[in-house]
Amino acid sequence: MIKLVVFDLDNVIIDAEAIDEIGKLMGVEEKIMELTKKAMEGEMDFKESIEERVKLLKGAKVDDIKKLAHKLPLMKGAKETIQHLKEKGYKIATITGSFDIVADIIGKKLNLDYIICNKLHHKHGILTGEVSGPLVEKTKYEILQRLLEDEGFSFDECVAVGDGANDISMIESAKLGIAFNAKPIVKEKADAIVEKKDLKEILPLIEELEEKDEVNLEEVLDKKKEYEDKLSIILKERDELNKKAKEKKELRDELNKKVKENLELAIKFRDKRNEINKRVEENKRLRDETNKKIRKLKWSSTGRKRLKLEKKIKNIDKIIETQVLDMKKENELVNRVNDLRRELAKIQEDEKTRKKAIKLRKLSEKYHENVVKLSKEAQEYHEKMIEQFQKTDKIRARADEAHKEFVKFMKLASKKHEESKKILKRIKQANIEIKRIKSRMDQVDAAKSRKRRILEKKRAEEIYKLFKDGKKLTKDELLLLQRYRIV
Repeated sequence: MIKLVVFDLDNVIIDAEAIDEIGKLMGVEEKIMELTKKAMEGEMDFKESIEERVKLLKGAKVDDIKKLAHKLPLMKGAKETIQHLKEKGYKIATITGSFDIVADIIGKKLNLDYIICNKLHHKHGILTGEVSGPLVEKTKYEILQRLLEDEGFSFDECVAVGDGANDISMIESAKLGIAFNAKPIVKEKADAIVEKKDLKEILPLIEELEEKDEVNLEEVLDKKKEYEDKLSIILKERDELNKKAKEKKELRDELNKKVKENLELAIKFRDKRNEINKRVEENKRLRDETNKKIRKLKWSSTGRKRLKLEKKIKNIDKIIETQVLDMKKENELVNRVNDLRRELAKIQEDEKTRKKAIKLRKLSEKYHENVVKLSKEAQEYHEKMIEQFQKTDKIRARADEAHKEFVKFMKLASKKHEESKKILKRIKQANIEIKRIKSRMDQVDAAKSRKRRILEKKRAEEIYKLFKDGKKLTKDELLLLQRYRIV
């Protein structure tokens, strides 16, 4: 919605070029008009042009310029147009390269809200030929931008009306740029062109823009509803994806927990297997050492011979004990018994070795049994370990798959979230636009109300005059007088 209408002064608000008219006071109007023409058509830098023209005005009297300003003709329709726009609630500004001595008088006459112009320097009421001000150093775009910032308006809430090259920057930047009775270079840049020298011709253009804004309100509201519906769908999709991602995350974490538990059990089986294998190796070592000892032992199998020897010794001992023998015979028998006893002792020594060997063999067999038993037990734990590792690998594969699904759903949810942020931004922009349009519509309604009250008050004053002249009033007319406290 439009809040500000900005006009150039020369040849727009007034039907004249102020500096040219001042030049006539000094007899330099032709030189000034030539410089003005070059500046307005973009053939000469505006700063250079204004400085050169003001130098030609050196010596002019301020009082004469003021008298001239009061006589300068307003553009046809200027007063009515500005009054109408102000009644509708618009702020009115002039941004002009003209001068304070003239612009202030015109601005006061038309009740302008903002007058931004250059300053003519004077001493003792005489121009010095020097000029300063915002329009000497800056473009009209820069001046307008600053004004909009100060008032909290935007370029989209502004209409600019101008005729010269130095107006192009503000005409291009405004929501509606109007070339009024303008130079060709300005017409090329404008949104609308008014050829007739009647400022009222701009009113239909601004009203058309207002009507578009009213239509735009419905369009923006529809667009906002469309965005909100789309946002609802996207948020639902995002939440569903987040839910799936959460489920996959929980499944992954649960499976990873099982992986850890199964891995710990597999390691436990491995450690148990290794512990048993150590015992297997120990029993193997003991068995091999025992077998080595057995192999070192030597003995003869003389069981029958030992019995015969014992019997012979017993018989000879009996003969010696029971019979009377001569010395020779007895000595022979004694020697024989001793020989037999020595032979028996040797046999008995072999028997000890044999018994030791048997004992060692039994011990070796025991170690071997332990080796077989423990090896079987170690193999069982090994198989359990392998089974557990395989089970762990399967669970880990499921966990990895769940993680991939989790990442996939998270990426999709994130994408939906980014989409929702973009739509939220559009909704926010729509809300700003709705607020802006409604604000302007409120301003228009308020302006209409003000205008209606003004008209009603004028009518009430007319009725009161008739009443004083003796006219009989109706009930509605009396109520109207009471409303405006005229009686």
